[in-house]
Amino acid sequence: MFNNEVNFIKKIFKQEGVKRAVVAVSGGIDSSVALVLTAKALGKENVYTLQLPYKHQSTKCADLILDFAKIPQENRTKINIAAAVDIFKVKDKKRLGNIMARVRMIYCFDKAKKLKALVLGTENKSEKELGYYTRFGDEAADIIPLAHLYKNEVVKLAKELKIPQKIIDQPPSACLWPGQTDEGELGFSYHEAEDYFKNKKQNKKIEQWLKKVEFKKRVPYTL
Repeated sequence: MFNNEVNFIKKIFKQEGVKRAVVAVSGGIDSSVALVLTAKALGKENVYTLQLPYKHQSTKCADLILDFAKIPQENRTKINIAAAVDIFKVKDKKRLGNIMARVRMIYCFDKAKKLKALVLGTENKSEKELGYYTRFGDEAADIIPLAHLYKNEVVKLAKELKIPQKIIDQPPSACLWPGQTDEGELGFSYHEAEDYFKNKKQNKKIEQWLKKVEFKKRVPYTL
C-alpha cells in the first residue's frame, strides 16, 4: 500500500531538484508514518528531524520512531520551544496552542532553508476536511504525503509499515497542552468523522464543528 506514498515523495523531490527533507516528529502516528515513508523514499541519511517539545512534554515516542527509522544521530535536533512561546505571555490554552504550532513551523522552515530542503507536512485527510489545524502552523508544509488518507487509513498504513505498537495505540494528540487529545477537543471520534465524509452519515456534532471552522476555508479574502 505504501508504494504510492513513497513514489509520490520521490517524484516531488526529483521534480523540485531537492534531496533533503525536514520532518517535525512529535511521536504521534501521523508524524511517525510520514517520517518512515520519507526515509524509504529519500534514504535515512537525507532526512533531518526536529523534536520541538514545550516545557516538560515527553519525547519518548519521538525517540522511539527515530530509532525505528534509523535516522542518524547527526540528523536529529531537539529544541525545547518554551522560551520562544512564553515570550508572548499568553495563558489561554487555545491561543497558547496556536502559538506553539506556529513557532514549530518557524523552526521547520528555517531548518529547511539552511539545508536547502523541503518541509514534510504530517496532516491527514480527516484533519484537513475537519479544519482541525492551526493556520500557518501545523498545516504549513511543502509536501504532505498523508493528505489523501483518513485517520483510520493512516493507522492501517502504520501497521503495514510495522510502526511500533506503542505509537499506534496512543490517543491522537497535537500535544498542545497537558492531557489534550484530538477526539476530546473535537467532541467526536475520527471513526465518526470518516463515516460522515465517506459514507454521508449524518452527525450533528460534526456539522456544528464544521460551521465553527468554515472560515478557515474562506480566508484569506482577496479582491
